[in-house]
Amino acid sequence: MTSAPRRLRVGSPGRPSRRRPRWGAVAALVAREWWSFKRVWRTLAVGSVVEPVLYLVGFGYGFGALVTEVAGIPYLDYMATGAAAIAVLFTSSLGAAFNGFFRRTSTHLYDALLGTPIGVAEIVTGEAVWTGLRAAGVAVVTMAVAWAFGVHLVATVTLVPLIAWLAGFGFACLFAAFGARLRSPQQFPFLVSAVFLPLFLVSWAFFPLSDAPVWLRWPSSVNPMTHLVALFRAAALGVGTPAQVSVSVGVLVTTAGLSWMLAVRWLGRAVSA
Repeated sequence: MTSAPRRLRVGSPGRPSRRRPRWGAVAALVAREWWSFKRVWRTLAVGSVVEPVLYLVGFGYGFGALVTEVAGIPYLDYMATGAAAIAVLFTSSLGAAFNGFFRRTSTHLYDALLGTPIGVAEIVTGEAVWTGLRAAGVAVVTMAVAWAFGVHLVATVTLVPLIAWLAGFGFACLFAAFGARLRSPQQFPFLVSAVFLPLFLVSWAFFPLSDAPVWLRWPSSVNPMTHLVALFRAAALGVGTPAQVSVSVGVLVTTAGLSWMLAVRWLGRAVSA
């Protein structure tokens, strides 16, 4: 005797997730994030201005008094691009993990969204697209503050928002994936120590990779943050060869693609558990 096939309700835990997002649903999720952002943008804007000012004053003028140039670049210019990359990482990483965790476990926003035709792929893509846009805005503000402090920028600095969006999308997906694995807020420190800090510290945003120990150079070379810093310097300061730029773009694109697939898989499992 064969049993009848199990019927799944739309939004039920057994609902399969689509791997190809529908862009209309993604746009709706981005619009929702925009309306939420409009309520708190003033507070976030203050932080986006104050943070690069502190970096530029503390590192640019503090260490800059001891180190005038790095790899032939004035240290203020060198660290300003690193500060922009760090701002992108901060904007797109921990927020994605924290928001994803609480939307899944406390507010149950994901349950509500999955009760509609929206699937896991749309949720991951919509939130990552929005986070990338926020990262691009933060990068623009950081570069504007750096210019006000006397950093010499070239015309290709206009590519910085696009680079920041790509990196922000990838970091948002990466941390959304790890956030989907969390079962308790007490696990957040592990995420910070095991994922965030290595990305941050081994990016060499403020110091050259050539001065790193040999055993640290390989992990640095595959760290997407290292390549984000390199692309920011290429776009804002005009340094780097076409081959180096191509490699860095490839690393960021690969990171974004793999992180998206991982986030869709792990979040799909988390909401079905």
